[in-house]
Amino acid sequence: FYLRIPAPSLQVFMIVGGGIAGVTCVEQLSSQIPSADIALITAGSHIKAVTNYKQVSKTLEEFDVEERPSSVLEARFPNLTVIHPAVKSLNTQSHTVETADGRVFGYEKLCICSGGRPKLLTQDNPYVLGIRDTDSAQAFQKQLSKAKRIVIVGNGGIALELVYEVEGCEVIWAVKDKAIGNTFFDAGAAQFLIPSLEADKPERAAPCRRPRYTTEEPAAGSGSALGPDWHEGIVLRGAETGFVARTHPLTVPFLFPFHALNFSSLPVGTWPVYILLTNGKTFGCDFVVSATGVVPNTEPFLHGNNFALADDAGLQVDDHMMTSEPDVYAAGDVCTACWEHSPLWQQMRLWTQARQMGWYAGRCMAAHVLSEPIELDFCFELFSHITKFFNYKVVLLGKFNAQGLGPNHELLVRCTKGQEYVKVVLSGGKMVGAVLIGETDLEETFENLMLNQMDLTQYGEELLNPNIDIEDYFD
Repeated sequence: FYLRIPAPSLQVFMIVGGGIAGVTCVEQLSSQIPSADIALITAGSHIKAVTNYKQVSKTLEEFDVEERPSSVLEARFPNLTVIHPAVKSLNTQSHTVETADGRVFGYEKLCICSGGRPKLLTQDNPYVLGIRDTDSAQAFQKQLSKAKRIVIVGNGGIALELVYEVEGCEVIWAVKDKAIGNTFFDAGAAQFLIPSLEADKPERAAPCRRPRYTTEEPAAGSGSALGPDWHEGIVLRGAETGFVARTHPLTVPFLFPFHALNFSSLPVGTWPVYILLTNGKTFGCDFVVSATGVVPNTEPFLHGNNFALADDAGLQVDDHMMTSEPDVYAAGDVCTACWEHSPLWQQMRLWTQARQMGWYAGRCMAAHVLSEPIELDFCFELFSHITKFFNYKVVLLGKFNAQGLGPNHELLVRCTKGQEYVKVVLSGGKMVGAVLIGETDLEETFENLMLNQMDLTQYGEELLNPNIDIEDYFD
């Protein structure tokens, strides 16, 4: 069975993946060429849809992600056909895709939006869980309800959300870095956030003691994703109703390196699984959450084809989201942006970039079919991301952790305990990055200062003087 072009003016587009990148690509293509025949191949019966989209500033955006039946998308776009099950193989020479049930579909333009898959500490171990999609989140919830102690390994977004949200069981947090959340924060921001782990969460439906976290200094030298707020509406509660902390002099997160975890030769005892950390300590637990990031989900597209891969194993894409194979595009976590980046932008496998890449890939595919010119979208000019950690609003702008700047930069920091943390990265007297935690209302002003590249040398530390209304200052 082939999707064919009934008339010369009608084009055939195929998108693989029902996550945000894929669905946004479908929406963009449908708006650009409403008459075009579009096929979406996705393994599951549900897709991820962007809702409550809000353009906060020139580059900052906020939105929610909802899981909806794929039939809802088909109802919106009569030119769309949703195909199940997943892709089995791709032949870029013949421009065909084979699905797991043996059917073969032809395409003129293909966009791969297959996302990423969790980097598990060990494969096929029932006591090691990765959290990536709805099914794995539900499996985690089910196991957590019977757990008295879990180990969370990792230091990214999922780990940060879990250590804050999980209640009713002991949490051991194993990270290889010297500070929590180093994907997003420096040590100063981490110290600002740590007290939130011990504080009561606001607007709690029923009184419940927070889990406790134990600490140790680090050794020297030591399918489609869930949406933001994926834990909302999910009960993340363990089996302990009156949880009491272990006696320990400090009660902040574990900071254990885990460069090499060994699941063999561990003691047999009362726990179903034991984890050996590189500091030599062994801990028993009910299960381990592997939250150490994702790898691009390039299977099963590589076999028999000649895709150029980046160092992180993502499909290389140029500034039109095109891969090295003709008529094949890619967007979201599966791809790696290999064009010359703006000095203030970097790729991070986040929801915002999945949406932006899917939207831009759809525009590029349509432009190429219509023989129209297209320039790199403005969203790739400045890195920007809004999220929430430990119930604080978090805004990241530009080279927020001084990525790639070397020693030639300076930091300005303003911190009000329990209220806000503001960090500005300056290079050559110009603002190139910022971290804003709390309700600072500085994001739009700082965004403009970065985009305009205004020389701020004369202002010095006054730039973060809380007694100066900086928004008026640069109006």
